[in-house]
Amino acid sequence: MFRSVLILIPAHNEAQSVAAVIREVIHRTGCRVVVIDDASTDGTAAVAREAGATVLSLAVQLGAWGALQAGMRFALQQKYQFVITMDADGQHEAGDLSRLFAPVYKGLSDVSIGACTSRGSKMRKIAWVFLKWVSGLSMKDITSGFRAYNASAIQLLAGRDATLLEYQDIGVLTHLKRNALTISEIQVEMCPRTSGHSRVYSSWMMVAYYMVQASVLGLSKRGRK
Repeated sequence: MFRSVLILIPAHNEAQSVAAVIREVIHRTGCRVVVIDDASTDGTAAVAREAGATVLSLAVQLGAWGALQAGMRFALQQKYQFVITMDADGQHEAGDLSRLFAPVYKGLSDVSIGACTSRGSKMRKIAWVFLKWVSGLSMKDITSGFRAYNASAIQLLAGRDATLLEYQDIGVLTHLKRNALTISEIQVEMCPRTSGHSRVYSSWMMVAYYMVQASVLGLSKRGRK
């Protein structure tokens, strides 16, 4: 089932948690794991290599989407047909990978999202309601980074039109929708972070910045071609 699947994990200063994530994914799937080290300063790259991952080290910090797009382009170069993205902080369960991948593997959708609407703070839930209204998205969980993509989605998201999408959730989802790719959701549970904290939902100021940026993306890409 997981043949021709590449697992992409963007990571910035995740040395405390990334090794356990990599080992569990390899144990569960046997897939090649690529960690995109987003200019970490804590030894993330070395820890990831020791755990069995291929590491792409970025010279400057690009953020989560910039790191993932670098991984998408690597997947194209290496001729992978599918990509699964997950976080480096231990929130996403490797045991859910088969269920997440199944709709894409079976050709039922171009993209599958691991949705967990029960998680999150009050700030996150307020942001969800507003951004769904702005962008016209109808998915239950618009910020989950636990996703599976087929070749069509990879090709689209590796392109130049997706380069300026600062956030991988609203910008990417509206870009996919505008290009008529199909998106499905499966319900998953998410674990608490093993270390660190959310860089977006850590303060009201960060939430406000995120919402302005994501709103512009949502409005600019709302609708279809």
